[in-house]
Amino acid sequence: MPSGEKRAPPALLFAVIAATIALRLVVGALTPLTEDEAYYRLWSMAPAFGYYDHPPMIAWWIWVGRQVAGDTALGVRLLPILASAATSLLVFDAGRLAGATRATASRAGVWFNAMLLVLAGGFLAVPDAPASLFWAATLWCALRAVGGRSLTWWALAGASAGLACLSKYSALFIAPGVLIWLTVSAKGRAQLRTPGPWLAAAIAAALFSANLAWNADHHWLTFAKQFGRVTAHRFAPRYLTDLIAAQALLLNPLIALFAGAAIVVRPRPDRAGADLTAFFALAAPFAAYLILHSLHDRVQAHWPAPLYPLLAVCAAEGAARLADQTVWRRLAMAAPWLGVSLGAVALVVLATPGGVYGRYDAALPVRGWGPFTARLEAMRQGSGAAWVGTASYGLAAQLADQRGLGAPVFQLAERDRWNGLGAAPDLARPGLAVDLTRRLGAASLTGCFAAVTPLGVVTRGDPGEKGKSYAVFLVAGPRRDALARGCW
Repeated sequence: MPSGEKRAPPALLFAVIAATIALRLVVGALTPLTEDEAYYRLWSMAPAFGYYDHPPMIAWWIWVGRQVAGDTALGVRLLPILASAATSLLVFDAGRLAGATRATASRAGVWFNAMLLVLAGGFLAVPDAPASLFWAATLWCALRAVGGRSLTWWALAGASAGLACLSKYSALFIAPGVLIWLTVSAKGRAQLRTPGPWLAAAIAAALFSANLAWNADHHWLTFAKQFGRVTAHRFAPRYLTDLIAAQALLLNPLIALFAGAAIVVRPRPDRAGADLTAFFALAAPFAAYLILHSLHDRVQAHWPAPLYPLLAVCAAEGAARLADQTVWRRLAMAAPWLGVSLGAVALVVLATPGGVYGRYDAALPVRGWGPFTARLEAMRQGSGAAWVGTASYGLAAQLADQRGLGAPVFQLAERDRWNGLGAAPDLARPGLAVDLTRRLGAASLTGCFAAVTPLGVVTRGDPGEKGKSYAVFLVAGPRRDALARGCW
């Protein structure tokens, strides 16, 4: 570390963290759950070492949050909100451990919270929340281990990496990243001749083995789901442009610019600065995979989220290297305000009543679930249906989270998703089949039920093009075991 500087985070960083925690607590409590969050909430009601889509960490976090704050939106999101604050502090100290000045490290912590994905989405209970925290913790512990040659810190780095793998499989790229980092420096190669890194690898593998055992006992369900995306079936480089554009926006365009500058602008030899080797090495394998994936399929915008803590330090150091130039210095000062402005727009959209933005309403996924459920419940009672079935897992989870529906809900397809989740309906009795009109039609139901009667269309949100239209059918007389095999 640069000598003669205080190690504690400055008051500005604490103020930013306190303000963002308060904002996320309020927004997290008042905003209804997204479909994915509602689905992960169901996971938390049946704790296990694995699930259909992901490893179990987000389910465990939601379980803890629900014990503290109740079975509410805030309870579901409590730990992800607190994790964003912990990640901010890890970003600061990781920058300091890498040699950044206190001001640069503080800027990294502030800029992490000024990234649009973090600022506007940091309250969501999704697997990226624990994954980002444990990626940052792994790097932080490894930096301390290399600096102090401590087996304890290597053990903690391994534990963090293992917990990251239990959060999201993208954390499997941590191991080659750490290996690259240790290989390219003399100090790192010396570490490879000690037990520390190998102890870390053993601890990480031991923790991850819990999910491996679960998958082995469930026909490698999650592995087939996630690693099935790796195979390329076409060459479509247009997705690379989408990836670059989306990340430039979600990182915050100015922060993305400075992160790029850190790659091409060399540090001045007469000035203290961070050694970014560990940050680039740790990010490189996963970033390379995302680029390769984008050459044949779309990369979802949130997938790179675990790299954001690393990129915050790189961007802050890039700004420090350009601080002598007035234009760059002013852009660096504007970066957090740009992030706040973009985040404010997102929150205004979320808080604005439905109908203002028409079909382009980005907040429509969380709007109108109460009235929609009430209309659906009235149709269920009027038709004598004993259960509700959907074509999509998200709608099934969202309806299961609504308190106004008085019947069990299940998904008509993808039955492997629901192993041990939810109450089993009595399909010998009539039920309602409901989903978006583009996803569900009478023809798709006749192969599963002998009687299919259209009951009409229910709109969630404003009528017409400003909402989402759901087709509703009364079905009876199952032709197959839909609970075990699904309708499709």
